[in-house]
Amino acid sequence: MSGQRFPIRLGRRSLLLLSLWGVRPGLAYAEIGQGPDARLQARFGRVRFATPLANIAGWRIEGPFHWITAIGVRRSVRHGDLSFAGAAHGGVRMDFRSPVRWSILHVPALYIGADDLDAFAAALRERGIPGVDARRNA
Repeated sequence: MSGQRFPIRLGRRSLLLLSLWGVRPGLAYAEIGQGPDARLQARFGRVRFATPLANIAGWRIEGPFHWITAIGVRRSVRHGDLSFAGAAHGGVRMDFRSPVRWSILHVPALYIGADDLDAFAAALRERGIPGVDARRNA
């Protein structure tokens, strides 16, 4: 895949818990592709997720979060969104035009706890995906 790779931030104190998912440096990232068939691909240890960039309706930077609700592979009970995060500093939420089938689930949105939230959001913006930084509007 040609594009940009963004490491997911891994908190030093979280690494033992994250190892349950096979997470370690180099195996926690999101890649944003380029071109007409570009895709978002995310890896968090043994867990992977992918969708075409054309399926991303918009993004929103949120956070910081409480540690206990942020770390790991998470799925919201209320809304069904998925999260790949290794630290509580925040995440970029991407809402999908059509929910993405992920195993037996249908995921309407994905949070990525990229180490550099601003750069990750800027890469989405460069590909024509609109968004907002909710940290600045709070």
